[in-house]
Amino acid sequence: MANEHSAYPTFSECMKRVRAIEDTLYILGGKWKVIIIAHLCFKPMRYSELLKDLNGIAGKVLSRELKDLELNGLVIREVSEGQPVTVTYKLSQYGKRLKELTDSLADWGLQHRERIFNAEKFERPVEAELPAR
Repeated sequence: MANEHSAYPTFSECMKRVRAIEDTLYILGGKWKVIIIAHLCFKPMRYSELLKDLNGIAGKVLSRELKDLELNGLVIREVSEGQPVTVTYKLSQYGKRLKELTDSLADWGLQHRERIFNAEKFERPVEAELPAR
């Protein structure tokens, strides 16, 4: 008889994947990094464009996040030689590998919003009655 649990990974395989997720979240963690990457998936952008498009981010925070992404090889900072000097940020080839991740997050988010919206219309939870005092 075949082992009924053979479809499941071993504990060490599971832990290896969990550690890989922890590493990923360490690099991409925080409120803004994935959103910055998602914007740069569509086109290279100047600092001022990113600052305008990212509602609620402070300039100092954007600078720090871009530096972190650049340090990790996900974003390339290009400085033009013309006048005026402009700085453009774009995804590196390595950073472009995250497009599939941002697409999956967007798909899940759209499905989740629809689920919540439909739940509000059709699946209101029944509230339990509180006992009388």
